[in-house]
Amino acid sequence: MSARNRRLPRHRAWPLTTTDINECLGPSTRHVKELRFLTGHDSSTIVLGAAWIAPISRNYGRGVHPDTVGFRIDVPPVDATQRAAIRAVLRAHALPQLHEWITQGTAAGETWHLTPHQHYWRLTDGHLTHRDEA
Repeated sequence: MSARNRRLPRHRAWPLTTTDINECLGPSTRHVKELRFLTGHDSSTIVLGAAWIAPISRNYGRGVHPDTVGFRIDVPPVDATQRAAIRAVLRAHALPQLHEWITQGTAAGETWHLTPHQHYWRLTDGHLTHRDEA
């Protein structure tokens, strides 16, 4: 994305690109309904997020539109000076883990598919951790 259209302050940058994600996920990309490059507040230690958008009713009998059911990936901005180091860690570790999470979610049973899920990758003091969160 060009600097003119990036919508981020100069000291912030996204650690991944659409190409990074597409290359890692390969055919699993078809299960990703939304890829968001976040522009909001600092997410602290979160460097990558993923969610399963379940087909549940959220509003008095109205269901979720079928086009929105699937996986969503969120890429929060990081400090621009740390972008290259964070990108290397995400490409080496987080993106393969994301691929595995999507693969497992796709193969999961009905109970898993009917429940919303969130998974976050956090980078703290150079250590990458990930887990499902409610």
